[in-house]
Amino acid sequence: MVDEEFVFGEEFLMIFALQIKVISLVNPALHTICIERRKLRNDVAAAFPTLTSEQLAEVVPVKEELNVIKIYTHKGEVLTIYANGKNPVLFEMEKMLYPTVYTLWSHPHLLPAFSTWPLVLHKLVGGADLMLPGVIVPTCGLPQVDQGTLCAVTLVENRAPVAIGIAVMTTAEMVAAGMKGKGFTVLHTYMDHLWAIGDKSSPPTIPTLEIEPSEMVAGQEEEQKNEEGEAPESSLSLQLDIGRLNLEEGIPCNIMGEKEELIEDDAAEMTEENEPNISQEMEDNRSPQEQMDALLYQSFFHALKCKVKKSELPLLTSTFLRNYMFSCCPKGQQLDIKKSSYKKFSKFLQSMQQQKILQVKELSKGVESIVDVDWRHESIRSFIVPETATSEMSFQDSKGDDREQLYHPPEIIPLYGISSKMAPLFQESEYKKGHTLSSSEVRSVIISYVKANELVDETNKNFVKVNPVLCDCLLSKAEQDISKLKWDDLLSRCLDKLQPFHQVTFLGQEPVVRKGNIYPIDVTIAQRSSNKKITIIKNLELYGLDPQALASTLQQKVQASATIITDPGAKDRAQVQIQGNQIGHLAKLLLEDYQIPRKYIQGLEKAPKMGRKK
Repeated sequence: MVDEEFVFGEEFLMIFALQIKVISLVNPALHTICIERRKLRNDVAAAFPTLTSEQLAEVVPVKEELNVIKIYTHKGEVLTIYANGKNPVLFEMEKMLYPTVYTLWSHPHLLPAFSTWPLVLHKLVGGADLMLPGVIVPTCGLPQVDQGTLCAVTLVENRAPVAIGIAVMTTAEMVAAGMKGKGFTVLHTYMDHLWAIGDKSSPPTIPTLEIEPSEMVAGQEEEQKNEEGEAPESSLSLQLDIGRLNLEEGIPCNIMGEKEELIEDDAAEMTEENEPNISQEMEDNRSPQEQMDALLYQSFFHALKCKVKKSELPLLTSTFLRNYMFSCCPKGQQLDIKKSSYKKFSKFLQSMQQQKILQVKELSKGVESIVDVDWRHESIRSFIVPETATSEMSFQDSKGDDREQLYHPPEIIPLYGISSKMAPLFQESEYKKGHTLSSSEVRSVIISYVKANELVDETNKNFVKVNPVLCDCLLSKAEQDISKLKWDDLLSRCLDKLQPFHQVTFLGQEPVVRKGNIYPIDVTIAQRSSNKKITIIKNLELYGLDPQALASTLQQKVQASATIITDPGAKDRAQVQIQGNQIGHLAKLLLEDYQIPRKYIQGLEKAPKMGRKK
């Protein structure tokens, strides 16, 4: 196997020789074995529906010997190999069936195939994944695949697969990325240890079905090029891709002379010029969802490559989206994650985390942060910032405070949870224990309950008669003799008896419901040695504010040193400490620049009083 997680060499097989279990399925008297063979045939037919019944019989024979080999990898994972005769034909990993190269040589149409150069094969055998610069784009276009599709890898002018891998993005995303970055996670290759279990035969020569225009040396333009001494298209294409591979994949170039190196440089420049044309040609063929996915990828990698700094980590995901990705969106376009295939920003970040581009953790309940970024990841390194975006970025940087201006305060809605004691009052409206409602919804339920049970006082409609349910839910033991309540008193008692919750909605994200009331931004003044004062600010993360960004902004405004430490009262949050009593400047920043309501800020009354003018 190619990936380190699944490599098992000769030494490994010797160590675990006692754990290898071979089961022969040729004894017709064993009913369970026959069922296992039948189940395997059904699984193969479901996994590869293009196989005919005759082809299925070749992969999983009805009567011939079929061996099952179970091998434990060095990480403790179980790998099941199905061998038909001498050669392994299938392997199973995490309940997924995959064909070996031996099977694909007999059935080359089993998987969608992507072609590459012979030089790349040595990299794949050595454990590398297939990068998009090494994929050959034919004149008829690339096969249309989705993310996670199992694909075959072939060499140029030969349809015999030499590797299998899983696509990490759709075909449209590959083209939108300019054929840059990682394309396929390789699982198995020709000449790896799984191939070595078989007869170690070489790939057969299976000619391509389509004749490339470069091979059809006919026409006046081709003859004119040859007469002028220029390289044929196929030769130039070969030189172009070899140059691109040497530049981006790190293939040793010592076998090439100075003349080849010059050709590589020219070819690399031509590649960068031609790739935008390829993307432009595919632009009209992409669906709106695919276009939004491409815009999402571009803004994401642009932000990581040019905006985010390591010193800013951990970074709130809401801050990253709002202050970084939105600002990297090209002028005239609007990033709307709901219109992408991911629908939610959290799902997109989860996908990026699975590709090991970054790491996201929930440092506090319902609040996720980016804690680590692999800036050496090929997807980030190979991303090229569009020229228009570069000019826009320099213009935005000249403004200075654009990140702060992009901040949008969250929408905070108080909610009320139904407890077991209050459940009888809400059951007629089909609300149960644990449901959360807004104050207007609670009011509607109470009014409906009073009218349905005819509890409005006939003599004075400002009062509501107390029935046994209202008595048990709203009155204490000392108030059992109360027979009527005013409407306002009834509603306020009900809200007081319900459990407090709150809902926070950040721009472009799904609402988050948390138990209890939201903590306000806490501003306090502390005394330090030599009678010096410092301003301490807490709970910024709950409102989508980045402590590091706010500290930098405040530090520039007041020209005082600021530090960030872990909040002793909440280890998942940080607090900003800045020298002097800076509450006046902080109040202006929070209330005017960030537009946070005053009721969510605690301690502004401690601002220093202005001295009298003489």
